[in-house]
Amino acid sequence: MFILITIFWLIWEIKYVLFWLYLWQLKDYHVARFVDHFRTFKGKKVFLNIEQSVKIFLLLLLLLNTDAFSVVFAVLLFIYIVESAIAIRSVIKKSLKVPQKTAKILFLGAITFVSVLGFLLINTKFSETKSLLLLLLADIILPIFVAIVVLLFQPIFVLLRNNVLAKARVKLNSIRAINNIKVVAITGSYGKTSTKEFLTTILSTKYRVLSTKDHQNSEIGIAKCILDNLKPSHQIFIAEVGAYDKGKVKQVCNILKPNLGIVTGVNEQHLALFGSMGNLLSAEGGVEMAEILAREAGKLFVNGNNKYCLDLYKDFSGEKKIYCEDNSKIDADTWADSPSVTQSSISFIGLNKSGQMAHFQASVLGKQNIQNLLGAISVAHELSMSFGEISDACNRIEQKQAGMAVKIEKNGINIIDSSYSSNPDGVYADLEYLSLYGGKKVIVMPCLIELGKISKEIHSKIGKQIGKTCDLAIITSKDNFEDINVGIKEVSQKTKCVFCDNAQDIYSLITLSCKQGDAVLLEGRVPAKLNELF
Repeated sequence: MFILITIFWLIWEIKYVLFWLYLWQLKDYHVARFVDHFRTFKGKKVFLNIEQSVKIFLLLLLLLNTDAFSVVFAVLLFIYIVESAIAIRSVIKKSLKVPQKTAKILFLGAITFVSVLGFLLINTKFSETKSLLLLLLADIILPIFVAIVVLLFQPIFVLLRNNVLAKARVKLNSIRAINNIKVVAITGSYGKTSTKEFLTTILSTKYRVLSTKDHQNSEIGIAKCILDNLKPSHQIFIAEVGAYDKGKVKQVCNILKPNLGIVTGVNEQHLALFGSMGNLLSAEGGVEMAEILAREAGKLFVNGNNKYCLDLYKDFSGEKKIYCEDNSKIDADTWADSPSVTQSSISFIGLNKSGQMAHFQASVLGKQNIQNLLGAISVAHELSMSFGEISDACNRIEQKQAGMAVKIEKNGINIIDSSYSSNPDGVYADLEYLSLYGGKKVIVMPCLIELGKISKEIHSKIGKQIGKTCDLAIITSKDNFEDINVGIKEVSQKTKCVFCDNAQDIYSLITLSCKQGDAVLLEGRVPAKLNELF
């Protein structure tokens, strides 16, 4: 019987190890991001649940009274059978959370699983009572053990990462010496990916361009892009630069030595990770990039519609340009006139101080993309493209490049998919786009994370905007559900707000309450299965 409980224990532990490695990878092995996860309702449930409480109780019971062995064994056998069944079921349903296969994960996984098997081998040498006690203890402290493995080997991976960064720097410098390649760095709290995609499409009509791929905005991701994809034939390299720590943007820009840098917009989205607004402004706010641009005689481009960008612009002593939707209050270098936003596109007259003027249209969704497109236009013009050439190139921009797309559900419901990522400004912009639709309007979204002390305030503001726009709000996480609901009720008594985190239930709720022509906005990381159902 003891062999039986060991087998079921092992099945569960395999699932458990994979989950913890998945979570560490999801948080980029970043301790602050990892810890912040457990401030959320979902994160707390990992530890504060019935199964974990029962296991701790059984451990204490067996420690205090070894005569309780039979009872503890029977209860644990039942628990591990159930947990093993859950693990096997998740494999069959392909819902098992596993990390992506990388060299780092394979190494960490091998160390962890070898340790688990080694523990089982040693555990066979003890009495059944002690063995059961150790099995239970190992189960409870497994998350700590995985964390120790991850952090213990982190210095090795830092050395390996630094080696990769050094190789990337050497390669980029050698290519720069051959063909004087132009490097564009893009940072900010939001709008980075869309601006990068727009600029890549525009410049590719005239130049040989390489840009970083989706989710390749970390220092190691950018370095690997340089090593794996950058060729001497490329004339322009565009790098989206993200960060969760002060100093990271500076580290990347020291490698890139950008000729041009764009700060697309700044907000408080990652305030909890940076610890202070000053640290956030240093990295995502563009201060670190601006320092490198000044040193390398590069040119800074900022979004004039963002107050933090304006502050950066005023403080920057080097060459700089500003773009914005309206130049009536700001002396902009590039701006828009007569903007038009429809359900399928944006358009405007673009002008600049050089006297260039053209009509621009792109099949992307949401007014916020006027700012992103203006940023791309400004830099493309700086790289010797006329407004006429840029205007023609904008016709090649695809809807998916803006991170939001519309599809028609089988019952005729408009599904607005903006589930790529989410931040406060993105939510406001997407709700503004949702208001273009007639009929019933629904938003499905989780609460935002990593906002720190201002989370309550931000979610209340989001609630107010939802109340002004939507008939129904389905919130998929509990953390700031009440704050959103309070905000909704301040402006609307008709808007219904419900919590639901089950994809099938959300789908049923929407299809039962919506009809042809109604619109549903999927905002942020909604349950993955929901997209499949639609």
